[in-house]
Amino acid sequence: MTQRTESGNTVWRFDLSQQFTAMQRISVVLSRATEVDQTLQQVLCVLHNDAFLQHGMICLYDSQQAILTIEALQEADQQLIPGSSQIRYRPGEGLVGTVLSQGQSLVLARVADDQRFLDRLGLYDYNLPFIAVPLIGPDAQTFGVLTAQPMARYEERLPACTRFLETVANLVAQTVRLMAPPAVRPSPRAAIAQAASPKSCGTSRTFGFENMVGNSPAMRQTMEIIRQVSRWDTTVLVRGESGTGKELIANAIHHNSPRAGAPFVKFNCAALPDTLLESELFGHEKGAFTGAVRQRKGRFELADGGTLFLDEIGESSASFQAKLLRILQEGEMERVGGDETLQINVRIIAATNRNLEDEVRLGHFREDLYYRLNVMPIALPPLRERQEDIAELAHFLVRKIAHNQSRTLRISEGAIRLLMSYNWPGNVRELENCLERSAVMSENGLIDRDVILFNHRDQPAKPPVISVSHDDNWLDNNLDERQRLIAALEKAGWVQAKAARLLGMTPRQVAYRIQTMDITLPRL
Repeated sequence: MTQRTESGNTVWRFDLSQQFTAMQRISVVLSRATEVDQTLQQVLCVLHNDAFLQHGMICLYDSQQAILTIEALQEADQQLIPGSSQIRYRPGEGLVGTVLSQGQSLVLARVADDQRFLDRLGLYDYNLPFIAVPLIGPDAQTFGVLTAQPMARYEERLPACTRFLETVANLVAQTVRLMAPPAVRPSPRAAIAQAASPKSCGTSRTFGFENMVGNSPAMRQTMEIIRQVSRWDTTVLVRGESGTGKELIANAIHHNSPRAGAPFVKFNCAALPDTLLESELFGHEKGAFTGAVRQRKGRFELADGGTLFLDEIGESSASFQAKLLRILQEGEMERVGGDETLQINVRIIAATNRNLEDEVRLGHFREDLYYRLNVMPIALPPLRERQEDIAELAHFLVRKIAHNQSRTLRISEGAIRLLMSYNWPGNVRELENCLERSAVMSENGLIDRDVILFNHRDQPAKPPVISVSHDDNWLDNNLDERQRLIAALEKAGWVQAKAARLLGMTPRQVAYRIQTMDITLPRL
């Protein structure tokens, strides 16, 4: 590209000699590569300085987690977004996920015109083009994506610019395959296609019904309702206590519906104050307020054609409820600072752990909004009401934890019986946390009852019996776990190793419980 001026405006023209210079410098960078992330960032720097392609980004596919992660950003952008490494894309999600799943370049003359554009980085100029090209291995499998935005809108030069970026991607792909760890090397195309295809979402690892574990009558009824409601665009209200899996239900409904190929956008109604809610949900125009340096799409606009999940709807303010009601009634909205009325087509799935009928009666929730949302209610039973599912859930979660920890884990029948004696006020989320904590404490990979530690504020309904010798019948099994541990420590003269022998534990397990149960040891 070369720079010249037309009517006082800076214009960039693609130039073959400049393209050759950029390619030469990229080749030098790759030939000297020692670390993947540093090398990729240097490549993006060359694209910006010599090829005039801004906001460069390279994402690599993590086959273990089945997600795309940001491996490198242009240096200036990385400083603006320090948490960019936490941004994820699923195959088929957004523009980047689409390129991964299809294995083909994607070119937009104006990035704002494509509803798949998620703008999670908040960097791009909506009026400029956008190019995303795949990183492809020798077996024709896509394992990453390279994206960049030209600095000017010249549609006739986009094909040449795209070919240049595809050539760069080929060089980068070869370097990454040689240097990257196995987790980001090419994975089977079938796995990517299954995760990205709307038809396969019903059986996908992340969003399938198989993740809804349980054969109790309550769970069978819930899953049948989900299967039925997924077929239509009906508004859904998911109700249940914290930790019962309301977001999982919303994901399953969307990814098993005709809208599966469109965006699934999540929003926590209690996460932001009213001053930021309107901009976050409806977007804003450039200059609408201080700091609005560019036009921004809101969550409703990003979800157009797809599904918007409104979590914790019962926590929303009266102002938010009034604005939400208008969109549900009329299907239209305006961005903050704008006068253009936008028509949107969004399916709403809301979730709450509150009793909305009581909230309506107390005047905290609008009655008309309640009836708009409560078209198809789905009530998730708490874990204590389906204890027959605990064993199956525990085995399922142990397999999940074993996969995340890359080792073999088992759970004993004694541990299962202990789990079934607990009330689980935190529901499935608390069960998963308990099992993960127990897995950490299990050195040999067997989760037995002696490594299971409940929240000491909420003890099992039936306190577990700890086997002790006949000479130690001083230990009352009616005591809760913390009290029994203190009793054993007192019996052992506060020597942890002796207390461990009395309780049939290891010293490490006793030390761990002392720390987590806030037991203060006397100074001896």
